[in-house]
Amino acid sequence: MRFTQFLAESKNVHMEHIEEMIFNDGVAGTRQAINFLRDIRDALAGNAARSINFTVKWDGAPAIFAGTDPSDGKFFVAKKGVFNKNPQVFKSDKDIDNDPKFPSDLKEPFKIALKELSKMGIKGVIQGDFMFGPGDLKTEEFEGESYLTFQPNTIVYAVPADSNFAKELKSVKIGIVWHTTYTGRSLDSMKSSFGKDIATKLRKNRNVWVDDANYKDQSGTATFTKRETTEITKILSDAGRTFKGVSASVMNYIADNEPLKTRMKVYNNAQIRAGSQISFKNATSGLIESLETFWTKEIDKVSSDAAKQKKTAQRDEMLNYVKENKSDIDKIYILMGLLTAAKQMIIDKLNKGSSLKTLLRTAYGFKVTNQEGYVAIDRLSNGAVKLVDRLEFSRANFSAEIIKGWER
Repeated sequence: MRFTQFLAESKNVHMEHIEEMIFNDGVAGTRQAINFLRDIRDALAGNAARSINFTVKWDGAPAIFAGTDPSDGKFFVAKKGVFNKNPQVFKSDKDIDNDPKFPSDLKEPFKIALKELSKMGIKGVIQGDFMFGPGDLKTEEFEGESYLTFQPNTIVYAVPADSNFAKELKSVKIGIVWHTTYTGRSLDSMKSSFGKDIATKLRKNRNVWVDDANYKDQSGTATFTKRETTEITKILSDAGRTFKGVSASVMNYIADNEPLKTRMKVYNNAQIRAGSQISFKNATSGLIESLETFWTKEIDKVSSDAAKQKKTAQRDEMLNYVKENKSDIDKIYILMGLLTAAKQMIIDKLNKGSSLKTLLRTAYGFKVTNQEGYVAIDRLSNGAVKLVDRLEFSRANFSAEIIKGWER
């Protein structure tokens, strides 16, 4: 199944980074990633042959779903689990109170959402991110200016305190950014559609602030210059040449071998969390060390000789494959680095068009940061890919210096 087809038929509960399509879908995924980046380049250069839209990845929490259950016509709100075979939805305050796993601090905002969103004419089911609820808005100082702030997760969103926008936010009870719509005859069979205009189609409610995640170029500068177009074109050309030099069988083997693919992703994430971009030529040597460490621990966990022999055989099979195909896997990591470089150019350009101030909270005060990232949507296929500066956002997520919303 092609990537865009998969996304068009799936639920928006998890979306992969564009550079990891190499590992997820092998040759087909890599080709899709390169073509998608080319389409985005063309869109930002002003000569796109197909329509590419962008949505902002707001750093909200938790996810919220709202709409009508086709099975009984009743309005509901939900967190995760809405698309399970037995959907986990909340149609009354009693449903929320009776769920022993429902976080106590979320009960009030979800009860408000249940009451107020039911008045807004929601069609089908929509998904968004909670940005703030009762008591979450604060007035804080940054660089000598006063801002109204809210921090649902890692990023602090700041609005000038004397602006009309701040007055609007202070007048409501909850704030939500919507990004995905779902349609279907049953919850567990619904299909998603990304980047639709959702908020503008809802009835106004003076107790709720809503917005769409659609990207808006507030500065008029989110387009590539001729020089930048040439630069990203060279990166993508290098990616194409590298792709042609990698064994198709190796790429597809990794995509189809869940244990190896999982360990490679764990290794990739560990490198990023350590602040290292994966673009170096000898990345496979580091992967081999990571696998050896992992399997040593796995073998030490079991006590019987039979279990140790089984684990040892699994280790040898995986390590021997990686070592025998080191040259091709090195090229895969070079290719991943090139896709990441092209992605970063796109992110940097989109960041220039943002108007909302985004900050990180530390024990020493605020630090300026960028949006979490973006989602690029191909209108023709409804395919979508995640564009995130993983180094910057991973540092923020895993740094002990950064104070998260739930730690305040």
